[in-house]
Amino acid sequence: MRCVIACFPFDLTKSGVLESMKGIKPEPVTGDFVVIGRRHYPAKQVGQVITRQDRRDFSGGEVLSAMARLGFTCRSHTKAAPAPTTSPYQRASATLGTPLVRLTYCPQLPDLEVHRIP
Repeated sequence: MRCVIACFPFDLTKSGVLESMKGIKPEPVTGDFVVIGRRHYPAKQVGQVITRQDRRDFSGGEVLSAMARLGFTCRSHTKAAPAPTTSPYQRASATLGTPLVRLTYCPQLPDLEVHRIP
């Protein structure tokens, strides 16, 4: 199948990609990746191996598009955001190192009330 990566045409086949990636140790996945066999390879690593070009010359999207058209499984590695266990007030207080205090103002009372939050 003819694929264009970094403005250069390549004739790629699934068996050719499998042969090229044989014996290549996968790097840690931090973004988009391609599943080849039972291994998860970063898209840029696959592109570098099959095109013999520098990783800065192409995008991961170009490689993912080509690999998907050849029938490989392509995914994005996304870290789930941790669920906030504290309120924004508590996080700010912990960051600043001050006791947690909520200030409220009542127009009928001239003084500012301070409430300590346990």
